Amino acid sequence: MNKKEPFSDILVVGAGIAGIQASLMLSKAKKNVHLIEKTSYTGGASIKYEEVFSNMECSTCMLAPIQQQLLQDKNITLHTLSTIKGVKGSQGNYIVTIEKKARYVDMVNCIGCNACFDPCPVSVKNEFEEGLNERKAIFVPCAGALPNVPMIDTEHCLRFKNKKCTACQEACMFEAIDYNQKDETFDIKVGAIIVATGFSLFDTQKTPHYGYGTLDDVYTALEFERLYASNGPTEGTIQLKKGDSPKSAAIIHCVGRKEQGYCSSVCCLYSLKFTHYLTSKLPDIKIYNLYSDLCIPGKSHQKFYEKMKDAGTTLLRADAIKVEKKGKSMEITYTDENNKKTSITVDMVILAPALLPHPDTMGLAKTLDIAVDDHEFFKENDTTSSCVSSSKPGIYIVGCAQGPKNIQDSVTQASAAVGKILSSS
Repeated sequence: MNKKEPFSDILVVGAGIAGIQASLMLSKAKKNVHLIEKTSYTGGASIKYEEVFSNMECSTCMLAPIQQQLLQDKNITLHTLSTIKGVKGSQGNYIVTIEKKARYVDMVNCIGCNACFDPCPVSVKNEFEEGLNERKAIFVPCAGALPNVPMIDTEHCLRFKNKKCTACQEACMFEAIDYNQKDETFDIKVGAIIVATGFSLFDTQKTPHYGYGTLDDVYTALEFERLYASNGPTEGTIQLKKGDSPKSAAIIHCVGRKEQGYCSSVCCLYSLKFTHYLTSKLPDIKIYNLYSDLCIPGKSHQKFYEKMKDAGTTLLRADAIKVEKKGKSMEITYTDENNKKTSITVDMVILAPALLPHPDTMGLAKTLDIAVDDHEFFKENDTTSSCVSSSKPGIYIVGCAQGPKNIQDSVTQASAAVGKILSSS
């Protein structure tokens, strides 16, 4: 009995879809779960998507129910704005030190009315929206974010810069703004740890020949996701920087693949998804998909590929791609599969960057004392099978924390990790 006692509590790191699924499954097995998330919201990168391949399911419809279930689950303690600062012990008896930053908004008193936003005199670029619009110093990242409770960004808030601003507090009828909240550091005792920290994207400014950062209408994949999203900065209107609708668009695959040295496996599929995004709102638009190799893994995705191809796009195998300004549009020059230099002219360019490890991976790997691979993703203990075990017993790595994956595979890995934990306790 004593041997199983430590396994009653489990730590899950990262509240994206893999972390949420793992937490809910553990709760159903009567485990107490501590779910920590660095941001102020749950859902990870998936909540930035309007639809997900290959069934083109509404992402919010898929995520919102499990996010609500998570928030109401009595067996799960959600720690937002939290990170791991230290780990001691071994499997079955880990002592984990958590640092939790103050939100400065009371999560019980706040009703999510957003009355505190407009009076705030500070506006900064909204990171969640990929800098396509602005937010206030007190904010939620987007409409529908859960938990629907704002946080104060102390880096930009005037009050935390020794100014006498109380605009948000004065606007709140429910006394939810609490400037006296403090950061916390505390220890929890857990039997096992699941790491589901997700991914980042290749910095497209490292490949200047694509024009990102210098040409107005070159967008990254996540920027385009937010342009299409109904709760995004343009409320779902696909438009150029000057407000016009594009008449033609090019989707460039494999951005950063050569630099990173691996295929991210999901980029071709989400790039093809963008064909649907464009044609559903701009039926007459001309679309090009420029690729070096097409990666369409799995039997279920072949039908999706055929459907997207039939939706209206020209597939071009291309190398040595360069994007330059040409009048009001952009010219893309490239070498085709016959080694012939050719070009196309488009109004909009969408880049599909490689998936990279989360920026915190190396630091967290050192704290947890687990291995990373040559690409700095967390390394699975056995590379010959679909393994979720890390190099340290009792610590499991799932989803894009281990390498580029789609949502289905990430959820499958979360389930596998839960199975490992339950069979060991």
